[in-house]
Amino acid sequence: MGSFGSKLFEPVKVAAPPEVSSPAEPAPLAAPGAPTSPEQAPVFNNCWSCRVLSGSGLIGAGGYVYWVARKPMKLGYPPGPGTITQMVIGISIACWGVIILSDPKGKAIRAA
Repeated sequence: MGSFGSKLFEPVKVAAPPEVSSPAEPAPLAAPGAPTSPEQAPVFNNCWSCRVLSGSGLIGAGGYVYWVARKPMKLGYPPGPGTITQMVIGISIACWGVIILSDPKGKAIRAA
């Protein structure tokens, strides 16, 4: 029933940092015409099942936020600024879900 705390630690050798004869210079900035790194692949896939799942989830979340804000109004309480704000946010979340379902980012064609 010994403990590890009672053992002595072994000394650890640490390498010394390299000697620098001149001060460190910052890396030069990229020229305006210089090529940049390649474009990164999109993080989220644009597959139909992903769009249906995320779009319907956002519509459901927006509907729930709107419904929770609407419930006291059905009981006869007058709506305050917080209730109106919550209803607007709920509608906005649901609209975001409709946009995801109908036309995800990168699929729209702009008219010139």
